[in-house]
Amino acid sequence: MGNPPYDPYGQQQPGYGQQPPANPYGGPQTPPPQPPAYQASPPPAYPAQPAFPAAAQPQYGVPQQQPYGFAGGAYGAYAGWGSRFAATLVDGLIAGVPAGILAGIGAAMSSTSLEYDPVTGSYSTSGGSGAGILLTLLGYAIAFVIMLFFLYQQGTTGQTPGKKLTNIRVISEQTGQPIGFGMSFVRYLAHILDGLPCYIGYLWPLFDAKKQTFADKVMNTVVVRSV
Repeated sequence: MGNPPYDPYGQQQPGYGQQPPANPYGGPQTPPPQPPAYQASPPPAYPAQPAFPAAAQPQYGVPQQQPYGFAGGAYGAYAGWGSRFAATLVDGLIAGVPAGILAGIGAAMSSTSLEYDPVTGSYSTSGGSGAGILLTLLGYAIAFVIMLFFLYQQGTTGQTPGKKLTNIRVISEQTGQPIGFGMSFVRYLAHILDGLPCYIGYLWPLFDAKKQTFADKVMNTVVVRSV
Protein backbone atom coordinates (compact mmCIF):
# COMPACT_ATOMS: atom_id res chain seq x y z
CA MET A 1 0.00 0.00 0.00
CA GLY A 2 1.25 3.45 -0.74
CA ASN A 3 1.64 6.45 1.60
CA PRO A 4 -1.43 8.63 2.16
CA PRO A 5 -1.41 11.92 0.30
CA TYR A 6 0.13 14.81 2.09
CA ASP A 7 -2.46 17.13 3.61
CA PRO A 8 -0.95 20.30 4.99
CA TYR A 9 -4.26 21.31 6.60
CA GLY A 10 -4.58 18.08 8.43
CA GLN A 11 -1.38 18.47 10.36
CA GLN A 12 -1.59 18.36 14.06
CA GLN A 13 -1.24 21.78 15.66
CA PRO A 14 1.69 22.15 18.05
CA GLY A 15 0.96 22.32 21.72
CA TYR A 16 1.43 25.37 23.87
CA GLY A 17 5.16 26.16 24.20
CA GLN A 18 6.22 23.87 21.28
CA GLN A 19 7.90 25.04 18.12
CA PRO A 20 5.68 25.03 15.04
CA PRO A 21 6.63 22.48 12.32
CA ALA A 22 8.73 23.52 9.39
CA ASN A 23 7.03 24.96 6.37
CA PRO A 24 6.51 22.04 3.99
CA TYR A 25 6.95 24.32 1.00
CA GLY A 26 10.43 25.26 2.05
CA GLY A 27 9.66 28.94 2.54
CA PRO A 28 10.67 30.94 5.54
CA GLN A 29 8.81 30.19 8.64
CA THR A 30 6.26 32.90 9.51
CA PRO A 31 5.69 33.49 13.20
CA PRO A 32 2.08 33.42 14.33
CA PRO A 33 0.46 36.85 14.74
CA GLN A 34 0.68 38.31 18.21
CA PRO A 35 -2.37 39.90 19.87
CA PRO A 36 -2.11 43.64 20.35
CA ALA A 37 -0.76 44.75 23.65
CA TYR A 38 -3.52 45.90 26.02
CA GLN A 39 -3.20 49.47 27.09
CA ALA A 40 -5.19 50.58 30.09
CA SER A 41 -7.06 53.78 29.39
CA PRO A 42 -6.78 56.44 32.10
CA PRO A 43 -9.91 56.98 34.18
CA PRO A 44 -12.05 59.98 33.16
CA ALA A 45 -11.33 63.18 35.02
CA TYR A 46 -14.22 64.54 37.05
CA PRO A 47 -14.48 68.19 38.18
CA ALA A 48 -13.44 68.79 41.74
CA GLN A 49 -16.37 68.86 44.14
CA PRO A 50 -16.61 71.86 46.49
CA ALA A 51 -15.81 71.09 50.06
CA PHE A 52 -18.71 71.63 52.43
CA PRO A 53 -17.99 72.70 55.99
CA ALA A 54 -18.85 70.16 58.58
CA ALA A 55 -21.97 70.89 60.56
CA ALA A 56 -21.25 72.30 63.95
CA GLN A 57 -21.93 69.75 66.62
CA PRO A 58 -23.29 70.87 69.98
CA GLN A 59 -20.81 70.61 72.78
CA TYR A 60 -22.01 68.87 75.85
CA GLY A 61 -21.94 70.95 78.97
CA VAL A 62 -21.86 74.25 77.04
CA PRO A 63 -25.15 76.23 77.01
CA GLN A 64 -26.34 76.87 73.48
CA GLN A 65 -27.17 80.45 72.54
CA GLN A 66 -30.83 80.85 71.74
CA PRO A 67 -31.76 82.63 68.52
CA TYR A 68 -32.85 86.24 68.70
CA GLY A 69 -36.51 86.42 69.58
CA PHE A 70 -36.63 82.91 71.11
CA ALA A 71 -38.37 84.03 74.29
CA GLY A 72 -40.94 86.07 72.42
CA GLY A 73 -41.51 87.19 68.89
CA ALA A 74 -39.23 87.72 65.95
CA TYR A 75 -37.83 90.96 67.37
CA GLY A 76 -37.18 90.12 70.99
CA ALA A 77 -38.78 88.90 74.17
CA TYR A 78 -42.20 90.33 74.93
CA ALA A 79 -42.26 92.80 77.81
CA GLY A 80 -44.16 91.72 80.87
CA TRP A 81 -47.08 93.50 82.45
CA GLY A 82 -44.98 94.71 85.37
CA SER A 83 -42.45 96.45 83.11
CA ARG A 84 -45.22 98.13 81.15
CA PHE A 85 -46.97 99.32 84.28
CA ALA A 86 -43.74 100.70 85.73
CA ALA A 87 -42.98 102.59 82.50
CA THR A 88 -46.48 104.10 82.43
CA LEU A 89 -46.16 105.12 86.07
CA VAL A 90 -42.84 106.87 85.49
CA ASP A 91 -44.16 108.74 82.44
CA GLY A 92 -47.26 109.75 84.35
CA LEU A 93 -45.23 111.15 87.22
CA ILE A 94 -42.94 113.11 84.90
CA ALA A 95 -45.85 114.68 83.05
CA GLY A 96 -48.33 114.90 85.90
CA VAL A 97 -46.40 116.20 88.87
CA PRO A 98 -45.41 119.64 87.47
CA ALA A 99 -48.78 120.08 85.80
CA GLY A 100 -50.58 118.97 88.95
CA ILE A 101 -48.69 121.49 91.08
CA LEU A 102 -49.58 124.36 88.77
CA ALA A 103 -53.18 123.25 88.48
CA GLY A 104 -53.49 122.91 92.24
CA ILE A 105 -52.16 126.39 92.87
CA GLY A 106 -54.39 127.82 90.20
CA ALA A 107 -57.42 126.08 91.58
CA ALA A 108 -56.72 127.48 95.04
CA MET A 109 -56.34 130.98 93.68
CA SER A 110 -59.54 130.80 91.64
CA SER A 111 -61.68 129.22 94.32
CA THR A 112 -64.64 131.20 95.62
CA SER A 113 -66.55 131.09 98.85
CA LEU A 114 -70.31 131.29 99.25
CA GLU A 115 -71.55 133.67 101.99
CA TYR A 116 -75.05 134.11 103.37
CA ASP A 117 -76.37 137.51 104.45
CA PRO A 118 -78.98 137.03 107.20
CA VAL A 119 -80.21 140.60 106.90
CA THR A 120 -81.12 140.37 103.24
CA GLY A 121 -81.41 136.60 103.16
CA SER A 122 -79.30 136.39 100.03
CA TYR A 123 -76.11 134.50 99.11
CA SER A 124 -73.00 136.07 97.66
CA THR A 125 -69.66 134.79 96.46
CA SER A 126 -66.27 136.17 97.33
CA GLY A 127 -62.71 135.48 96.31
CA GLY A 128 -61.61 133.95 93.06
CA SER A 129 -58.91 135.16 90.75
CA GLY A 130 -58.54 135.17 87.00
CA ALA A 131 -54.83 134.49 87.44
CA GLY A 132 -55.66 131.28 89.24
CA ILE A 133 -57.74 130.09 86.30
CA LEU A 134 -54.93 130.90 83.90
CA LEU A 135 -52.45 129.03 86.10
CA THR A 136 -54.72 126.00 86.12
CA LEU A 137 -55.00 126.05 82.33
CA LEU A 138 -51.23 126.42 82.09
CA GLY A 139 -50.77 123.27 84.15
CA TYR A 140 -53.02 121.27 81.87
CA ALA A 141 -51.26 122.69 78.80
CA ILE A 142 -47.86 121.65 80.15
CA ALA A 143 -49.12 118.12 80.76
CA PHE A 144 -50.45 117.97 77.19
CA VAL A 145 -47.16 119.18 75.69
CA ILE A 146 -45.16 116.66 77.72
CA MET A 147 -47.51 113.90 76.58
CA LEU A 148 -47.01 114.88 72.91
CA PHE A 149 -43.24 114.90 73.42
CA PHE A 150 -43.38 111.40 74.92
CA LEU A 151 -45.49 110.17 72.00
CA TYR A 152 -42.98 111.66 69.58
CA GLN A 153 -40.14 109.85 71.33
CA GLN A 154 -42.11 106.62 71.34
CA GLY A 155 -42.92 106.95 67.64
CA THR A 156 -39.36 107.70 66.54
CA THR A 157 -37.30 105.59 68.95
CA GLY A 158 -39.87 103.21 70.44
CA GLN A 159 -39.18 104.49 73.95
CA THR A 160 -40.40 107.11 76.39
CA PRO A 161 -38.38 108.02 79.50
CA GLY A 162 -40.29 105.39 81.44
CA LYS A 163 -39.68 102.74 78.79
CA LYS A 164 -35.99 103.59 78.70
CA LEU A 165 -35.85 103.14 82.45
CA THR A 166 -37.53 99.73 82.26
CA ASN A 167 -35.63 98.73 79.08
CA ILE A 168 -38.65 98.13 76.84
CA ARG A 169 -39.85 99.62 73.56
CA VAL A 170 -42.89 99.74 71.27
CA ILE A 171 -42.45 98.47 67.71
CA SER A 172 -44.55 97.38 64.75
CA GLU A 173 -45.26 93.66 64.76
CA GLN A 174 -44.74 93.48 60.97
CA THR A 175 -41.54 95.50 60.55
CA GLY A 176 -39.94 95.54 63.98
CA GLN A 177 -39.40 99.29 63.63
CA PRO A 178 -40.84 102.26 65.59
CA ILE A 179 -44.32 103.16 64.40
CA GLY A 180 -43.87 106.92 63.93
CA PHE A 181 -45.39 109.87 65.72
CA GLY A 182 -48.77 109.74 63.94
CA MET A 183 -49.38 106.06 64.66
CA SER A 184 -48.08 106.53 68.19
CA PHE A 185 -50.71 109.22 68.77
CA VAL A 186 -53.46 106.99 67.31
CA ARG A 187 -52.28 104.15 69.55
CA TYR A 188 -52.61 106.49 72.52
CA LEU A 189 -56.22 107.19 71.55
CA ALA A 190 -56.83 103.47 71.02
CA HIS A 191 -56.15 102.89 74.72
CA ILE A 192 -59.75 104.01 75.18
CA LEU A 193 -60.63 100.45 74.15
CA ASP A 194 -58.53 99.15 77.03
CA GLY A 195 -60.54 101.17 79.54
CA LEU A 196 -64.05 100.55 78.24
CA PRO A 197 -64.71 97.00 79.53
CA CYS A 198 -63.79 97.68 83.16
CA TYR A 199 -60.15 98.39 82.23
CA ILE A 200 -59.64 94.75 81.34
CA GLY A 201 -57.64 95.74 78.26
CA TYR A 202 -54.85 97.06 80.45
CA LEU A 203 -54.72 93.70 82.23
CA TRP A 204 -54.89 91.65 79.02
CA PRO A 205 -51.08 91.28 78.73
CA LEU A 206 -51.28 89.02 81.78
CA PHE A 207 -53.18 86.43 79.73
CA ASP A 208 -52.15 87.11 76.14
CA ALA A 209 -49.41 85.07 74.45
CA LYS A 210 -47.92 88.21 72.90
CA LYS A 211 -48.63 90.30 76.01
CA GLN A 212 -50.67 92.80 74.00
CA THR A 213 -53.38 95.15 75.13
CA PHE A 214 -56.47 95.70 73.00
CA ALA A 215 -54.83 98.85 71.60
CA ASP A 216 -51.76 96.82 70.60
CA LYS A 217 -53.91 94.32 68.74
CA VAL A 218 -55.77 97.06 66.89
CA MET A 219 -52.54 98.86 65.95
CA ASN A 220 -50.49 95.68 65.29
CA THR A 221 -47.85 96.70 67.79
CA VAL A 222 -45.91 94.77 70.40
CA VAL A 223 -43.89 95.85 73.41
CA VAL A 224 -40.56 94.02 73.61
CA ARG A 225 -37.44 94.17 75.69
CA SER A 226 -34.60 96.27 74.28
CA VAL A 227 -31.46 94.46 73.24
